[in-house]
Amino acid sequence: MKLKNRMFLTFLLSALVPAGLLLGAVAGMIPAGIDLFLLLLSLASLILSARLYREIAEPVFQLKNAVRNIRDGNLDFELKSDASIVEIRDLCEAFDEMRRNLREANEEKVAFDEQNRELISNISHDLKTPITAVKGYALGLMEGVADTPEKQERYLRTIYNKTNEMDHLINELSFYSKISTNRIPYAFDRVNVRGFFDGASEDIRDDLQSEGFEFTYTNAVPEDVQVIADVEQITRVLGNLVGNAVKYNDKAEKRVGLSVSMQADEVVVCVSDNGRGIAAKDLANVFERFYRTDESRHSSAGGSGIGLSIVKKIIEDHGGRVWASSRTGEGTRMYFALRRYVDGSAGK
Repeated sequence: MKLKNRMFLTFLLSALVPAGLLLGAVAGMIPAGIDLFLLLLSLASLILSARLYREIAEPVFQLKNAVRNIRDGNLDFELKSDASIVEIRDLCEAFDEMRRNLREANEEKVAFDEQNRELISNISHDLKTPITAVKGYALGLMEGVADTPEKQERYLRTIYNKTNEMDHLINELSFYSKISTNRIPYAFDRVNVRGFFDGASEDIRDDLQSEGFEFTYTNAVPEDVQVIADVEQITRVLGNLVGNAVKYNDKAEKRVGLSVSMQADEVVVCVSDNGRGIAAKDLANVFERFYRTDESRHSSAGGSGIGLSIVKKIIEDHGGRVWASSRTGEGTRMYFALRRYVDGSAGK
């Protein structure tokens, strides 16, 4: 029974009915001997009022204790109520749902803060190495250690490469902040798959060959195939995947491959390498934010731990998917797939 109905019934029994009967008895309108009936009626009213008070008061006391727990920062409790009053029971359930939501939000905040601390630690560590190198080579130039044009050029080239590393880390950090607030600036357009990846492969080839890598490229997609994509962000995805392939390659003969193919209605892109590979236990988590395998974490390669999560975010925002396959000691294949664009006017 709802609270307003109970309150109305209690008021009727405890006030109006006894009062009416009492007035009737005084006026001689009710036969004598009604005293016992009035006494029983008043007792029933008292019992009903006491029960109503208990059903309201106990949940209120529970809510009061629950509020104190939340005030003191304790969210690990459960508010249960078996009250028969619908409104009281609904109130307790709503309050407990709020408590659960607060606890989940608090847990997410703690995890997010820990991730941010880890990110700052990773970025700080990864910036320290190139900064130290830049300072060392700049000091060598100032003190005349690089005393030949060839040596000077080598020192300057090293400084340039190290500053590029720092620039990449800063860009990653800046882009991560956009991911956290869902403010990635996309500029979607129809993109010809063959033309885009042919051009991108030439840039990748130039960069890898300067670092002593062998690069292979294949594109089996028909000339007219298109996807809806943001060219800048897909270029970022390729850069992150190729960068990982370079960073974790420990072979004397280093190889990186890029292949593009059609599978049903998807364009599938694969970046492969012959590096150290990823253990099976880590493979399912490599695209998660801040996840780094134990091997890479303790390597000199370092890494902020957000590169592959950026890849996943961008591709999923394109309506695509990402996955990986790997064999420890043999190499890794990173894949992403984008849905082929089909012109709605075709065939009309």
